[in-house]
Amino acid sequence: MAEDLGRPVHGLRSKICALGLRRNSTRVWTDTEDAELRRRYGLEATATLAQHLARSCTAVYARAGILGLSEGNPPGWTDWEDAQLAEGYRQGLPVAQIAVLIGRPISGTASRASTMGLKHPAKPAGWSEAELARALELAETEMPYSKIRLKLAQEGFPLRSKAGFQPRLRKAGYGRGWGKAWLPEEDDLLRKAYETGTSLTALRLRLGRSQCSIRWRADYLGLRGTHAMANGFRGGPDWKDDELTFLRENYGRMSGAKLAECMGRTKAAVYTKANVLGLVHGYIRPWSQDEMEALRIAHDQGIAIADLAEALGRNPISVSKFATNHEFRFGRRSVREVKLTLQDILGLRKGEGEGRRDRD
Repeated sequence: MAEDLGRPVHGLRSKICALGLRRNSTRVWTDTEDAELRRRYGLEATATLAQHLARSCTAVYARAGILGLSEGNPPGWTDWEDAQLAEGYRQGLPVAQIAVLIGRPISGTASRASTMGLKHPAKPAGWSEAELARALELAETEMPYSKIRLKLAQEGFPLRSKAGFQPRLRKAGYGRGWGKAWLPEEDDLLRKAYETGTSLTALRLRLGRSQCSIRWRADYLGLRGTHAMANGFRGGPDWKDDELTFLRENYGRMSGAKLAECMGRTKAAVYTKANVLGLVHGYIRPWSQDEMEALRIAHDQGIAIADLAEALGRNPISVSKFATNHEFRFGRRSVREVKLTLQDILGLRKGEGEGRRDRD
């Protein structure tokens, strides 16, 4: 479908999703997939297993339920368990110890206690007016939240968690916006870094600022583009306009080694810059319709990349990269003793081969 429309596969999938279309079709689970599901289900993350099988997580869960691999819902709580839970909370026992005594997981024990309205003695009480006022007072001094929490604990208040401290101050109407204000001393250090051409990474770590904050402040001060090392701290010289023009005109017309020698650069630098510019090397011939058909058949029939590349007269690395870009995942396959030709591959019948399950 993607070839007929002249669109990439991912773009076609996005458009189908945006239009709300659905194929209403599923692939039949094979015995090999069922065996793999039985072996790995419950030991690995479902998302990892679904990616390996080229299926959705919903399909994996449904198949696991059919095969009897899913665990059923836990049994309901008995009166004896509720009584033990209530007594454990009254005595202030750790939740983990209560869970072991009852024989329930910690998360289920805590959830049941919340349903019953139980409150553990070790849990801090609600915020008092004095604690909130002191927290807001310390926050106005631009002290970090982590230090404010420790400071309040030293003064006799409960040690609050990081997850609950900031939301409580925000609920009280206090917020630090996008960050702390820039000081004149910080602006001077930023100007000096641009004037001397030093790295901004060390300055960012020293000031405790983010990379976006440094860039925003430099743009605000009119420093953008004035850094001596505006193109980065690379080992080679910066690329000039005439070099880029020469690269565009000759890339693909001469070998990479000769092109690098003419430009006085390494082959890696030339190839990297050409890749950034989106240049296509002329030495790689386009794929014909028969070669594309052979790629599909080889994927479905379990033919190795090395055998396919030899039949097509191409580099195995180039064939592997091309197959991956077109959603064909071959994986590890044994090389055949009898070499195949292009016509041999085209003569094979399409079927459910080794690689079929690795492709959407």
